[in-house]
Amino acid sequence: MSSISRRLTGLLASVAAAATLLVAPVAAQAQPALPDASSNVADAVGSSQQDLRDSAWSTRTQIHQQTSALHPQAANAVRGAYDAAIESAFPGLINQRTEAARPKPQPAPAPVGTPAMNTGPCPADAKVCVDIDGRRTWLQNNGQVYYGPVAHAPGKPGQETPRGTFWVNRKVKDEVSYIFNNAPMPYAVYFTYNGHAFHQGNLAYESAGCIRLNPNDAVTYFNDLQIGDKVFIY
Repeated sequence: MSSISRRLTGLLASVAAAATLLVAPVAAQAQPALPDASSNVADAVGSSQQDLRDSAWSTRTQIHQQTSALHPQAANAVRGAYDAAIESAFPGLINQRTEAARPKPQPAPAPVGTPAMNTGPCPADAKVCVDIDGRRTWLQNNGQVYYGPVAHAPGKPGQETPRGTFWVNRKVKDEVSYIFNNAPMPYAVYFTYNGHAFHQGNLAYESAGCIRLNPNDAVTYFNDLQIGDKVFIY
């Protein structure tokens, strides 16, 4: 054991003992006497540097616990005196042990959401994509899907929905089909000049070339799609 370590140990023991005497009258009224801090530190003489640090920290913990019932001014006097001695003997020990005892921040939970979906060949700049064979369609912004995919009913054989790139050119909320006996086409969003549109309809059977949608989906498409928006159908 080096002479420096002995002197440091003596210093800690002396401060601990002096701090205990400082508040002994108050402690006697509030709770049992403080632990014999000086003997705890002195017992570490002849031990390794790590043992000295552990003993000093153990004594500090006991002092802080035992002074918790004292008047704050008296408790702070005891704790401050001993902490000052520890910092002098073992610089940084208090911060090191305090940080080690502090709960580590938990990693943020993974965001809950729809896993990345296969958007096929639909380009990122398309606002609406339609997968004819997969019977699915969705809305996106810069390639990021924000609505769907939802089911749809495309055109039947002989009246297939055209595939390719188109642009929204007209919107009619209460549309009817003059070709098919004024059949209702609510929330129609046209993407060709030949009568092809997204609109509300029955998905149980195929259309005459339009993209039929369920009621809520048709409303969303009507509200979100604007004239000039790109439509990609494959």
